[in-house]
Amino acid sequence: MGESTGPAVMVLGVLPSLAAAGLLVWAVACRRAEMRRRLGRLARPTAVCAALSLITSFAPPQTGSGWKMAEAALLLLLVAVVTRWSPVSQLALALTPAALAVTLWPLPLATGESFLESIGIGAFWFLPVVAAVAVGAYPRRQALRRRRAVAEARSAQRLQLSRDLHDFVAHDISGIVVQAQAARFVAATDPSHAALALERIERAGLSALAAMDRTVQMLHGPEAAVTETLPEVSQLPLLVENFTAAGATEARLDLPHPVAERLSREAGSVAYRIVVEGLTNIRRHAPDASRATVAFTPTATTVEIRITNDRGAGRTSACRVARGGGLGLPALTEHAQALGGTLSAGPHGDGGWQLTAVLPAAPLASLKEKTS
Repeated sequence: MGESTGPAVMVLGVLPSLAAAGLLVWAVACRRAEMRRRLGRLARPTAVCAALSLITSFAPPQTGSGWKMAEAALLLLLVAVVTRWSPVSQLALALTPAALAVTLWPLPLATGESFLESIGIGAFWFLPVVAAVAVGAYPRRQALRRRRAVAEARSAQRLQLSRDLHDFVAHDISGIVVQAQAARFVAATDPSHAALALERIERAGLSALAAMDRTVQMLHGPEAAVTETLPEVSQLPLLVENFTAAGATEARLDLPHPVAERLSREAGSVAYRIVVEGLTNIRRHAPDASRATVAFTPTATTVEIRITNDRGAGRTSACRVARGGGLGLPALTEHAQALGGTLSAGPHGDGGWQLTAVLPAAPLASLKEKTS
């Protein structure tokens, strides 16, 4: 493998190496914030450097192997950098000519070699290209996974915040609206009832503020969210009592004693949310319903929850179907399914509505063993 050492050959040999080295120096010789932007713009210059390397490899006069190996090393470094930082749409533009330049540079020097030996030489030099791509692709993949994990965590937090706002704050706000409307109508004729309505508005407002505080605490990290007490089934009697006092619908709660003990902490919180959603929907979509029933029916391994209301003179169940039920029911369905339960809603009786949920519960046998 003879090497030409004329001035023209030396200039041609130095040019691709200097271009690649100058490109790397330009990319890193700046502030860190600017460096990332420059590293992301190396795809097109790398393609130019690779084209220069291919020209000096195959166009006569040919340069020596020493310069070509230096070019190959610099191009491999550029391949790793481009794979790590360049946009996906520009990767093929840079990697294809760079891979060809590194893989094919020894072939013009391998005079007298057979075709199979030339293929072997090219395959041997293709391995460093694969290694350089892997070196750049691994941190790129890790960074992508981190960004996706952060995005998923933020999405989950936003979803949880919206659920809490819908399940609790919307319920209290709707109660405030109903009480304010009632107080406005009776203020002139029955001030005592207006005062009671104002007291209920105060309680509902405080409850809404507490729910807002709980929601805001979630923004300060998981520790605050974990220490916050979740609502549970034992709070349902007060919820149903306040619902009856706030409007024209009389609500009745059928809660057998063993139910609260059989539901886990998470299942009890979901059960409370389901009842809140059912009562809020009655208040919003059937405000003139005369009766509402919240019934818990325990079975061997589950607890069934049924929330029903009779026909209301205001907005009907058909209106509810047309509006799709809002955001609460789909979110609660996901909650119930995550626990291994089910949730469904539909017309009931003569124009009424029924929300049915089945949640897993501790078996009766294990509960008897704990109490014995």
